[in-house]
Amino acid sequence: HILSGHTLDVYSVAFSPDGTRIASGSADGTVRIWTVADGTVEHILSGHTWSVTSVAFSPDGTRIASGSDDWTMRIWTAADGTVERILTSYVDSSWVMSVAFSPDGTRIASGSWDQTVRIWNWAD
Repeated sequence: HILSGHTLDVYSVAFSPDGTRIASGSADGTVRIWTVADGTVEHILSGHTWSVTSVAFSPDGTRIASGSDDWTMRIWTAADGTVERILTSYVDSSWVMSVAFSPDGTRIASGSWDQTVRIWNWAD
C-alpha cells in the first residue's frame, strides 16, 4: 500500500505492537494513525505547532508518543486520538528528535537537539 494524506514530508513511522496500525509523523505538524489492512486513516492527531519528528507506540498499543520541533512531546490515546499528556521542559531550539517507550510503558525516553537524552515518568 501507499498511504497518502500528509501535506509535507513524513519524518517518522511506527507499527503498532500487533501490526494492525501504523503511526506517522510529518512536517505538517500532524500524527496520522493508519489501518494497515486497507490503508485508511483512523485518526489525524493535531496539536503540535511544528513538525512531528518522531512517533512510537506503547508496548500495549494503547498510546502513541510524539516528539516535535515545537519542543514538546505528546502522549495520545491510540483508540480515539485524544491528548493525554503534553510533556515540556525543553528550552528554545531544543527540538525533540526521537521518542521511545520503556518495555513496561511507564516511561518515555526522548532525544533532543540540545544533545541530551531525557527519561520521563509520564504517568506521574
